[in-house]
Amino acid sequence: MSSFATRQLPDHPDVAAPDGSDVRILVGTERGNMAHFSLASGKTSKPIAHRTVDEVWYCVGGSGEMLRKDGEGEQVVELIEGTSLTIPVGTHFQFRAGSEGLQAVGVTMPPWPGEDEAVFVEGVW
Repeated sequence: MSSFATRQLPDHPDVAAPDGSDVRILVGTERGNMAHFSLASGKTSKPIAHRTVDEVWYCVGGSGEMLRKDGEGEQVVELIEGTSLTIPVGTHFQFRAGSEGLQAVGVTMPPWPGEDEAVFVEGVW
């Protein structure tokens, strides 16, 4: 049997992420998985850090801002369609959506292990 996976973007979220964004689960392998994240217009995520996973994001629609903070500094990045960014393990991050909402596709490596992965941290928004 093949290990190929295929899935269309679901019409409705599969789950709410610990940060408060809506998650539509896409495909994955033993080494990583992919999901579509959305945050409604004007909403702000809860600030979190990941215990064991890295994430790579690609913005596919809307706009917003992402705060990333680690032991070496912090950065706020404008999120618009076409922006990609990394969230290394342990990075504190928080994001907020602009007037059109925010949509991104993220890859988690290794695959998301469960709700205990996210640690709530102090945010700025």
